[in-house]
Amino acid sequence: MDFKKFIEQGEKLFLPNLSVDMVIIGFHEEKLKCLLLQIGEKWLLPGGYIFRSESVEAATVRILQERTGLPDPHFKFLSVFGGEDRNFTEEWRQFLERDDINFTEDCWLNDRFVTLAYYSLVDFEKTKPVVGNLDSAFAWYGLDELPDMWMDHKKIVLTAKNRLKEDMQQEHLTYNLLPKEFTMPQLHQLHQTILEETLDRSRFQKKMIASGVFERLPKLQKDSPGRKPYQYRVKKA
Repeated sequence: MDFKKFIEQGEKLFLPNLSVDMVIIGFHEEKLKCLLLQIGEKWLLPGGYIFRSESVEAATVRILQERTGLPDPHFKFLSVFGGEDRNFTEEWRQFLERDDINFTEDCWLNDRFVTLAYYSLVDFEKTKPVVGNLDSAFAWYGLDELPDMWMDHKKIVLTAKNRLKEDMQQEHLTYNLLPKEFTMPQLHQLHQTILEETLDRSRFQKKMIASGVFERLPKLQKDSPGRKPYQYRVKKA
């Protein structure tokens, strides 16, 4: 969307005082990383607004697809962030005035906003981030190595990190962070990284196989040294 139109007509196009923010998490170099966008000197989460003509779920899918290039990205509701002082007047003022755009007190962005936050687990190698109209760059940052961030977005990222720890112990979802075909050592390392603790490899593998979620493939991984571990994939429904 044209940036001028976004500023001048946004309140007519989008639901008022409501936004969507996404913690998009990938697994790379044995680290959990999230996708961030740069505006000015700071970074923020990918996000957007909900068109008056679409549902919240449709907006979430649209924002994820636009930012990741994935046709069917995983996502899970995280939380609502809506403190009574969640107003970002100064942040918007700095950004707009830097680009010589007039910022007026009655601008629709100069109001309290409640955000619906989600987290998404993606295959790092298949994710194709893009820069939008507002941001100047994108980068992946480790969840423990976050840069200076806008607004309350660091709090949202850390909330997602803790929620992932909780959710993975209740359901199988971490495979979304791996390629379609993966080995048990890869899954084991991923779980250790998320939980930030050492897991007995033999016990872990037995537990995963006993879950019935994963299917062992007949072919063996060819590019690892020594013993060739079997590859697995999620069983088709």
